Amino acid sequence: MPASNDPAIDKLRQLVAPTNASVDPITVRIQATALVARLKALNRTANAATRAHKHATSEARQDMDQTHLSLQNLLYEKRHLEREIEKCRQFASIYQDVPLHSLEEFQQIAPPEARTENVLDNPHQLMLNRLSFELAERQRLDLKRKELVLLKEELLKQSKSKSAMADSVKSQIDVLMKTATETQKRVDELIPPSPPSADSTALG
Repeated sequence: MPASNDPAIDKLRQLVAPTNASVDPITVRIQATALVARLKALNRTANAATRAHKHATSEARQDMDQTHLSLQNLLYEKRHLEREIEKCRQFASIYQDVPLHSLEEFQQIAPPEARTENVLDNPHQLMLNRLSFELAERQRLDLKRKELVLLKEELLKQSKSKSAMADSVKSQIDVLMKTATETQKRVDELIPPSPPSADSTALG
């Protein structure tokens, strides 16, 4: 039989070999007992090593699974962020359709703090300031428009009032003229016409 990797097994083989038939049985038993004890110890050590190896393998597998899961989560988050970035790149903000004062006009009429050199050198901040200025200007113009509308309504109200007053005065004058005409007619009816004078007759 080929030699094993463990000396204890080789010694057991030697004990049961035919060449040891003349050896004292008690001596063989003592040696065999020691060798069996050695084999049991080796078996326990092997079992313990196997359990430790299985435990280490299980932990390594758990670590690998956890790492794989983390990697999958990272890949999912990466794809999600990439989609969000693409959405942002394709997003058309409403401000792009808002007519703004030209940059030259902004530099001329905007408040000084809104058009400093630092702002003009920062395209993002410059756009924010232009939008803020545009909003303030539109609010100011809208307020002015409302004031003009109120003034127009007040003037129309006054005009209507004056027109109504003029119509009332005209009506009163018409009534007075009519009354005067009727009164004159009655006076003429009550007072007979004067006879022609002698001078008038002689002249005739």
